[in-house]
Amino acid sequence: MSRPDAPTTAVRLLRGALPPARRLVPTILTGLAAEASAVALLAVSAWLIVRASEQPPVLYLSLAVVGVRFFALSRASARYLERLFGHDAALGQLVRTRTDLVRRLVPLAPDGLSRTRSGSILGALVDDIDELQDLPLRVVQPLASSALVAALSVVLVGLVWWPAALTLLGCLVVAAVTAAAWGWVAGSRAERAVAPLRARVTEALVDHLGALDVLQTFGAAETSRARIYTADQALRRAVVRRAGAQAATTAVVSAAAGAASIAAVLVSAPAVAAGALSGPGLAVVVLVPMAVFEVFTVVPLAAAAWRRVHAAAARVAEAVPDALPVELVSDRGVPATGTGPSLGERLSLRGVSVTWPGADAPALRDVDLDVAPGDRILVSGSSGAGKTTLAHALVRFLEVDGDYDIGGVPVRALSPDDVRRTIGLVEQHPMLFDDDIRQNLLFARPTATDAQLERALARVGLADWVRRRGGLDARVGERGAWISGGQAQRLALARALLRGFPVLILDEPTAGVDPAAADDLLRDLLSATGSEQAVILISHAEVPQGLVDRVVRLEPTGVVSGSGR
Repeated sequence: MSRPDAPTTAVRLLRGALPPARRLVPTILTGLAAEASAVALLAVSAWLIVRASEQPPVLYLSLAVVGVRFFALSRASARYLERLFGHDAALGQLVRTRTDLVRRLVPLAPDGLSRTRSGSILGALVDDIDELQDLPLRVVQPLASSALVAALSVVLVGLVWWPAALTLLGCLVVAAVTAAAWGWVAGSRAERAVAPLRARVTEALVDHLGALDVLQTFGAAETSRARIYTADQALRRAVVRRAGAQAATTAVVSAAAGAASIAAVLVSAPAVAAGALSGPGLAVVVLVPMAVFEVFTVVPLAAAAWRRVHAAAARVAEAVPDALPVELVSDRGVPATGTGPSLGERLSLRGVSVTWPGADAPALRDVDLDVAPGDRILVSGSSGAGKTTLAHALVRFLEVDGDYDIGGVPVRALSPDDVRRTIGLVEQHPMLFDDDIRQNLLFARPTATDAQLERALARVGLADWVRRRGGLDARVGERGAWISGGQAQRLALARALLRGFPVLILDEPTAGVDPAAADDLLRDLLSATGSEQAVILISHAEVPQGLVDRVVRLEPTGVVSGSGR
């Protein structure tokens, strides 16, 4: 089941990738001016050269000389303005498109993305969204400008000698149909194959780099590298096939350009012999097709770009669900206040069941739980009993079936952001950014001073460790790769303390920590929290006596047992 939402369709994405008319029209007009100037430059130059060979008075050539200079300068100026207007409009719209995609993905994180392939999401956010900028730059603007220039050129040739205009029009139509059909047949299959193969390469790289230490330990690094190489080779072959199709369409257009000039000679030569067409006029009708087809070359390229853009939009639409699963919490409907509810009263769950997206049965059944300010509660249970599920339900990542109140107010009447300002979650593997310690802490409170940061570190027992590492400027590596698991947990707790959550959930804080140091870590973590701050400790292991007030045990059957301690 799912909640209805504005569907993310390929058509909607393509419509959103187009800049507004006030920004797109200047791009088309300047592109038209640049391409029309190129055709006019060749036409005037051809007329001038042939007319000059007849040695007329210079006065008869002065206008053409001025025209050559004008069109040469206007071509360069208009091309610059077209690039300026076009890229400014396309890149500005790209930012809005990517922001909209991220906004639609945020409600799915973290629990709605667990079944999604990382390569598909990365490809949608980076490569496929980047492809959408080609819609205004390489599809709409070139097609609109080229079509107008081609039509004006046919009219220009028709004013000089109408049979040559007919041959030019015929060659343009044949080139457009043939090139588009050939490109579609030859390139569409390769185009459909490129993105999945690119996602496969991305997934192979992410898996290899993310688990490199494990792969090396078990001697599987070479197999992983072979997987990357195989995926890369398949991608290279698809890209080559796509490029070959584009090259073939360009060859068709070039052949049509030559045919148009030859046809112009054949239909115009008798008129020159009969005196119906002048020599300069012959030069114009024979050479203008070359300039027209140089402009027209972008048409098959635009068709290829359209295939890429359309395929990218379809992949993005596939990566973003049309509806938010009912198991996830929507951030719509209740506006955030920016403060969160007061927890002077207790947090209460009655008959709560929780289901993960896509699961057939609840992971947590009929849970009753009360949390008052200052409580220290241990939630234990075997693997799969629903401990992490409970944590994600409490912070409103997952929707609950039952009654969940904060201070007597149902959580459905509160904004999820406000709930998360009240209940903080320190996960089993806390997210640490590849930056220094200062920035990893300022993430919780941007206005904190260095003195406040150091006090928070001292509360979690990291003051001496930070000084030995060189202070707050010491870096922690990507996801805390340069520090131990216990230090990462302490940093995450210091961050949570800076934020000042009234309720703090610690999810398996000793996972990955040396068992000999696990008890000391738990003592430090719990003693660092305030006396009025409620702490829910989730752990599958026993904790030292006296650290918690109450133990709540989750059973796989859904029965919850509680006891004092």
